[in-house]
Amino acid sequence: MGALDAVARRVAEGATVEFRPSGTSMVPLIRSRQAVVVAPADPALLAPGDIVLARVAGTVYLHLVSAVDPARRRVQISNNRGRVNGWTGHDRVYGICLSVDGVARPGAAGKLR
Repeated sequence: MGALDAVARRVAEGATVEFRPSGTSMVPLIRSRQAVVVAPADPALLAPGDIVLARVAGTVYLHLVSAVDPARRRVQISNNRGRVNGWTGHDRVYGICLSVDGVARPGAAGKLR
C-alpha cells in the first residue's frame, strides 16, 4: 500500500483532505512537501490540465489529466515531466486538487462532486 492510498480512501468517502505529497514528478506545479488540498471530484467534468488523485494500474497518483475519453468514461493520467501513467476509469478518480500551498487551482472548485 502506497502513501497516497489512505488519502485516496478518505477522499473516496467524501472528505476534503490536506496533505504534503513527496516527489518531483509534478514540479513546478507541485513541489515536494507543498501543502495540497484535494476534494471529491466529478470525473465527467475533468479536463486536461486538472490535477487529480487517481488510481492507475494499482498505484495512486496525484497527477495531471492529460486526455479525456467521455464516451468510455475514462481519463488519461500523466506526470508533469511527460510520462504517461495510463488510462483509468471515472470510478478510480477520487478527487481534484483545489489548491497548492494556499493558491487555488483555476476552475477546480467547479468540478466537485
